[in-house]
Amino acid sequence: MSPLIANLEKMLAAGRDTALLRFGLGSEHLKLKQPAEAAAHLRRAVELDPGYSAAWKLLGRALAEAGDTAGARQAYREGIAHAEAKGDIQAAKEMRVFARRLDRDAG
Repeated sequence: MSPLIANLEKMLAAGRDTALLRFGLGSEHLKLKQPAEAAAHLRRAVELDPGYSAAWKLLGRALAEAGDTAGARQAYREGIAHAEAKGDIQAAKEMRVFARRLDRDAG
C-alpha cells in the first residue's frame, strides 16, 4: 500500500468520508493498477456528490480498466447527465469521447 493511500485510509477510518477523499483514494488505486478498488471508492464519491464530474470520468475509466465495459458506459452516461445539468460542458464532452472509444473498441 502506498503511503498516500495509507494516509487517506486513516482519514476515512476517522470518519471523514467525503467525495474528495474518495476521489483521492480512487485516483491513487488507479495509478497502482487496482481498478476494482478504485471503482469502489469512485462509486462512493459520486454517491456523496453526484455533480462531481471528475469522479464520474475516473469511475468510467476504472470500470473500463476492470473490464466492466457496460458499467463504464453507464457511468459515462450518468456523468454526462450530471455534468450537463451543472453546466460542466467540457467534462460532458470528454465523457462522450470516452464512451465512443468504448463503443469503437467493442465493435
